[in-house]
Amino acid sequence: MIALVRGEVAIRRSDHVVVLCAGVGYRMAVSTETLRQVPAVGGETTLHTHLVVRDDALLLHGFHSEQERDLFLMLLSVQAVGPKVAVAVLSSGSPHELLAAIAGANAARFQAVPGIGKRTAERIIVELREKVGVDAQPENLGVVGRASGPRALAHEGLLALGYNALEAEELLRGLDGDSAEELIASALRITRAA
Repeated sequence: MIALVRGEVAIRRSDHVVVLCAGVGYRMAVSTETLRQVPAVGGETTLHTHLVVRDDALLLHGFHSEQERDLFLMLLSVQAVGPKVAVAVLSSGSPHELLAAIAGANAARFQAVPGIGKRTAERIIVELREKVGVDAQPENLGVVGRASGPRALAHEGLLALGYNALEAEELLRGLDGDSAEELIASALRITRAA
Protein backbone atom coordinates (compact mmCIF):
# COMPACT_ATOMS: atom_id res chain seq x y z
CA MET A 1 0.00 0.00 0.00
CA ILE A 2 1.32 3.44 -0.91
CA ALA A 3 0.46 5.70 2.05
CA LEU A 4 2.53 8.82 1.38
CA VAL A 5 4.27 10.39 -1.62
CA ARG A 6 6.90 13.11 -1.29
CA GLY A 7 8.72 14.66 -4.20
CA GLU A 8 8.84 17.24 -6.97
CA VAL A 9 5.64 18.27 -8.75
CA ALA A 10 6.15 17.26 -12.41
CA ILE A 11 2.62 17.85 -13.75
CA ARG A 12 -0.23 19.86 -12.24
CA ARG A 13 -3.69 19.61 -13.88
CA SER A 14 -7.20 20.46 -12.71
CA ASP A 15 -7.99 16.90 -11.60
CA HIS A 16 -4.59 15.28 -11.01
CA VAL A 17 -0.92 15.82 -10.25
CA VAL A 18 2.19 13.81 -11.02
CA VAL A 19 4.86 13.77 -8.31
CA LEU A 20 8.42 12.55 -9.07
CA CYS A 21 9.84 10.29 -6.34
CA ALA A 22 13.30 8.82 -6.96
CA GLY A 23 12.81 8.98 -10.71
CA VAL A 24 9.29 7.50 -10.71
CA GLY A 25 6.25 9.70 -11.46
CA TYR A 26 3.14 8.92 -9.41
CA ARG A 27 -0.09 10.18 -10.97
CA MET A 28 -2.67 10.99 -8.31
CA ALA A 29 -6.26 12.12 -8.67
CA VAL A 30 -6.82 15.10 -6.34
CA SER A 31 -9.67 17.30 -5.17
CA THR A 32 -9.63 21.03 -5.85
CA GLU A 33 -9.06 21.52 -2.10
CA THR A 34 -5.83 19.50 -2.31
CA LEU A 35 -4.83 21.10 -5.61
CA ARG A 36 -4.87 24.52 -3.89
CA GLN A 37 -2.16 23.25 -1.54
CA VAL A 38 0.06 21.72 -4.24
CA PRO A 39 2.86 24.06 -5.35
CA ALA A 40 3.62 24.92 -8.96
CA VAL A 41 5.58 22.53 -11.20
CA GLY A 42 9.09 22.14 -9.80
CA GLY A 43 8.03 22.65 -6.18
CA GLU A 44 8.24 20.00 -3.45
CA THR A 45 5.07 18.47 -2.04
CA THR A 46 3.94 15.71 0.29
CA LEU A 47 0.59 14.00 -0.25
CA HIS A 48 -1.17 11.33 1.76
CA THR A 49 -2.48 8.66 -0.59
CA HIS A 50 -4.98 5.87 -1.03
CA LEU A 51 -4.78 3.22 -3.75
CA VAL A 52 -8.07 2.06 -5.24
CA VAL A 53 -7.72 -1.36 -6.89
CA ARG A 54 -10.18 -2.21 -9.67
CA ASP A 55 -10.25 -5.07 -12.16
CA ASP A 56 -9.04 -2.78 -14.93
CA ALA A 57 -6.94 -0.18 -13.11
CA LEU A 58 -4.90 0.85 -10.08
CA LEU A 59 -5.99 4.39 -9.16
CA LEU A 60 -3.89 6.45 -6.78
CA HIS A 61 -5.59 9.37 -5.00
CA GLY A 62 -3.66 12.14 -3.26
CA PHE A 63 -4.73 14.25 -0.28
CA HIS A 64 -3.21 17.28 1.39
CA SER A 65 -4.14 16.05 4.88
CA GLU A 66 -4.89 12.80 6.67
CA GLN A 67 -8.28 14.21 7.59
CA GLU A 68 -9.19 14.60 3.91
CA ARG A 69 -8.02 11.03 3.19
CA ASP A 70 -10.06 9.70 6.13
CA LEU A 71 -13.15 11.53 4.86
CA PHE A 72 -12.54 10.06 1.38
CA LEU A 73 -12.48 6.55 2.90
CA MET A 74 -15.69 7.25 4.84
CA LEU A 75 -17.38 8.44 1.64
CA LEU A 76 -16.27 5.27 -0.19
CA SER A 77 -18.04 3.21 2.50
CA VAL A 78 -21.37 4.74 1.43
CA GLN A 79 -23.34 2.68 -1.08
CA ALA A 80 -23.43 4.34 -4.54
CA VAL A 81 -20.41 6.55 -3.83
CA GLY A 82 -17.33 5.66 -5.85
CA PRO A 83 -13.92 7.34 -6.02
CA LYS A 84 -14.95 9.96 -8.61
CA VAL A 85 -18.00 11.05 -6.62
CA ALA A 86 -15.98 11.05 -3.37
CA VAL A 87 -13.37 13.35 -4.97
CA ALA A 88 -16.18 15.60 -6.26
CA VAL A 89 -17.56 15.83 -2.70
CA LEU A 90 -14.11 16.69 -1.33
CA SER A 91 -13.79 19.38 -4.02
CA SER A 92 -16.91 21.09 -2.70
CA GLY A 93 -15.38 22.24 0.59
CA SER A 94 -12.84 21.69 3.32
CA PRO A 95 -13.05 18.55 5.47
CA HIS A 96 -14.22 20.73 8.39
CA GLU A 97 -17.12 22.12 6.33
CA LEU A 98 -18.11 18.69 5.01
CA LEU A 99 -18.03 17.08 8.45
CA ALA A 100 -20.20 19.91 9.77
CA ALA A 101 -22.64 19.37 6.87
CA ILE A 102 -22.88 15.66 7.72
CA ALA A 103 -23.30 16.32 11.45
CA GLY A 104 -25.91 19.00 10.70
CA ALA A 105 -27.81 16.80 8.19
CA ASN A 106 -27.33 19.37 5.42
CA ALA A 107 -28.38 17.24 2.43
CA ALA A 108 -28.58 20.31 0.17
CA ARG A 109 -24.81 20.76 0.55
CA PHE A 110 -24.22 17.33 -1.00
CA GLN A 111 -26.95 17.64 -3.64
CA ALA A 112 -25.04 20.63 -5.04
CA VAL A 113 -22.18 18.27 -5.98
CA PRO A 114 -22.33 17.02 -9.60
CA GLY A 115 -23.33 13.35 -9.69
CA ILE A 116 -25.19 13.37 -6.36
CA GLY A 117 -28.95 13.33 -6.23
CA LYS A 118 -31.30 13.64 -3.29
CA ARG A 119 -31.19 9.94 -2.44
CA THR A 120 -27.39 9.71 -2.42
CA ALA A 121 -27.09 12.93 -0.39
CA GLU A 122 -29.47 11.52 2.23
CA ARG A 123 -27.61 8.20 2.19
CA ILE A 124 -24.29 9.99 2.87
CA ILE A 125 -25.80 11.69 5.90
CA VAL A 126 -27.57 8.61 7.26
CA GLU A 127 -24.57 6.29 6.84
CA LEU A 128 -21.88 8.71 8.04
CA ARG A 129 -23.65 10.77 10.65
CA GLU A 130 -23.09 8.30 13.47
CA LYS A 131 -19.38 8.02 12.57
CA VAL A 132 -19.02 11.80 12.47
CA GLY A 133 -20.96 12.22 15.70
CA VAL A 134 -18.78 9.70 17.52
CA ASP A 135 -15.41 10.57 15.97
CA ALA A 136 -15.62 14.31 15.39
CA GLN A 137 -14.93 16.81 18.13
CA PRO A 138 -16.50 20.31 17.96
CA GLU A 139 -13.13 21.87 17.13
CA ASN A 140 -12.79 19.48 14.16
CA LEU A 141 -16.22 20.40 12.90
CA GLY A 142 -15.82 24.12 13.32
CA VAL A 143 -19.13 24.10 15.20
CA VAL A 144 -18.75 25.23 18.79
CA GLY A 145 -20.71 23.24 21.33
CA ARG A 146 -22.48 20.85 18.95
CA ALA A 147 -23.69 17.79 20.86
CA SER A 148 -22.73 14.52 19.23
CA GLY A 149 -24.08 11.67 21.35
CA PRO A 150 -26.83 9.24 20.30
CA ARG A 151 -29.53 11.25 22.11
CA ALA A 152 -28.49 14.50 20.39
CA LEU A 153 -28.39 12.77 17.00
CA ALA A 154 -31.82 11.21 17.63
CA HIS A 155 -33.16 14.67 18.54
CA GLU A 156 -31.80 16.13 15.28
CA GLY A 157 -33.19 13.13 13.37
CA LEU A 158 -36.68 13.79 14.76
CA LEU A 159 -36.34 17.45 13.78
CA ALA A 160 -35.49 16.32 10.25
CA LEU A 161 -38.64 14.18 10.25
CA GLY A 162 -40.77 17.27 10.91
CA TYR A 163 -41.17 17.31 14.67
CA ASN A 164 -40.48 20.60 16.45
CA ALA A 165 -37.83 20.80 19.19
CA LEU A 166 -40.33 20.50 22.06
CA GLU A 167 -42.05 17.45 20.49
CA ALA A 168 -38.66 15.79 19.89
CA GLU A 169 -37.64 16.34 23.53
CA GLU A 170 -40.95 14.91 24.76
CA LEU A 171 -40.64 11.83 22.55
CA LEU A 172 -37.09 11.11 23.74
CA ARG A 173 -37.78 11.71 27.43
CA GLY A 174 -37.26 8.47 29.39
CA LEU A 175 -36.20 6.38 26.37
CA ASP A 176 -33.14 4.14 26.50
CA GLY A 177 -31.01 3.15 23.51
CA ASP A 178 -27.39 2.70 22.51
CA SER A 179 -27.73 4.40 19.12
CA ALA A 180 -29.65 7.25 17.54
CA GLU A 181 -31.49 4.74 15.33
CA GLU A 182 -32.80 2.80 18.36
CA LEU A 183 -33.96 6.00 20.05
CA ILE A 184 -35.74 7.25 16.91
CA ALA A 185 -37.42 3.87 16.39
CA SER A 186 -38.65 3.87 20.01
CA ALA A 187 -39.90 7.45 19.69
CA LEU A 188 -41.78 6.63 16.48
CA ARG A 189 -43.39 3.61 18.16
CA ILE A 190 -44.71 5.95 20.86
CA THR A 191 -46.29 8.23 18.26
CA ARG A 192 -47.96 5.28 16.49
CA ALA A 193 -49.36 3.95 19.77
CA ALA A 194 -50.82 7.35 20.71
